[in-house]
Amino acid sequence: MDERSEERENMLELQDLAVSVEGKEILSGVDLEIGYGETHVLFGPNGSGKTTLLMALMGFPRYRITRGRILFCGEDVTTLPPDARARRGMGIMFQRPPTVRGVSLQQMVSICSRDDLDMKSLAGDMNLDGFLTRDVNYGFSGGEIKRSELLQLQAQGPDLVLLDEPESGVDMENLQLVGKAIRRLLQKDLVRKRSKSGLIITHTGYILDYVEADHGHVLCEGAIVCSGNPREQLEGIRRYGFEECATCTR
Repeated sequence: MDERSEERENMLELQDLAVSVEGKEILSGVDLEIGYGETHVLFGPNGSGKTTLLMALMGFPRYRITRGRILFCGEDVTTLPPDARARRGMGIMFQRPPTVRGVSLQQMVSICSRDDLDMKSLAGDMNLDGFLTRDVNYGFSGGEIKRSELLQLQAQGPDLVLLDEPESGVDMENLQLVGKAIRRLLQKDLVRKRSKSGLIITHTGYILDYVEADHGHVLCEGAIVCSGNPREQLEGIRRYGFEECATCTR
């Protein structure tokens, strides 16, 4: 762990977080703690507010926080804009990122980079060698878009990694590359000195075959209704659906 993790127990704390989009309340009081070096996974049916939660965490203005606080490394970042949160070490992989015409992937990776990096080596690891001169996401397949997003995240090197359905629209071959990249981002090959933390949204749970999560949560109707072992939760969801989770009393 680094000096910050020795001083504080949690990298991220959400306290009674409520979020509205265009005047409609989507999240109604979310409490969550993610420790240094921990990976959490968030399950939930479509429309439950999973993506809203990640967008609010990154500070996108469309997602208005109406109550509660976001603490990152002990600092209240609730009112900070996205660029300030990114500079402090928060990074996001979008489920449906935009196409950016006129900006090459190489330029975008350079913009994201915190330190000197071997761009060609990173691009090679992600099978994106021939994509660096192309406009960001223009004409990319689903798997190529996910790998492009992860390449940018690897360049940024965030302390908190937010991943919105990384397996969505990805075939098995690409999923292996995606899983390997996420493992690197979250320092999964380190046993003791892991300091990077992650919050992964998943609908299918397939990503858990490649990235081990420490804690699982189920989000239903704008609130976390169940927390526990992510593998056990996924098995329960597959057997009984999310309605059973809504009545969970654990």
